[in-house]
Amino acid sequence: MDTNQNEQVADVVVKKRNRDMSNWGQEFIEPGDNRKYIQLALESMNMPKLNFDDVPTVQERINWYFTRCMENDMKPGVVGLANALGVDRKTLWAWKAGTKRESNTALVDTIKKAYVLLEEMWEYYMQNGKISPPNGIFLGKNNFDYKDVADVVITPNTPLDQGNPDEIKNKYIKALPE
Repeated sequence: MDTNQNEQVADVVVKKRNRDMSNWGQEFIEPGDNRKYIQLALESMNMPKLNFDDVPTVQERINWYFTRCMENDMKPGVVGLANALGVDRKTLWAWKAGTKRESNTALVDTIKKAYVLLEEMWEYYMQNGKISPPNGIFLGKNNFDYKDVADVVITPNTPLDQGNPDEIKNKYIKALPE
């Protein structure tokens, strides 16, 4: 490497070491983004209560949430959907899993469809680099029940002797010290 290249490399290393972390997490925030996020959250929070036995009204609210996300060019999320429905994410999860309101199959099916839409969007974002991998993995595990699975296969280095038991016995007796 010549002197000029060494200086360039040293300059890059110094810049990386001296990163200002005081605004960490703000690098992708554009002016107006926070206002947009807060506005949708407040609109959702202030929506009238739903009768969850009236599934068409629940579907309308779900459609409202996704439409507002589209209009504001925002990624939809599980917590945002839950907020729009006036419940927390654990309740929404329980409905999707069928462990709450299981007798209302129409509601459970409607919530499952909304979850599938969210999961599909998450997958598109992950495949197209629209979510950082660590954030995407976190969302997949916490919202869509994905897991890291490692299959462990154990293969013995020395297989057990298979054969006549008397021959095996004699083999090991001969190996014993006197």
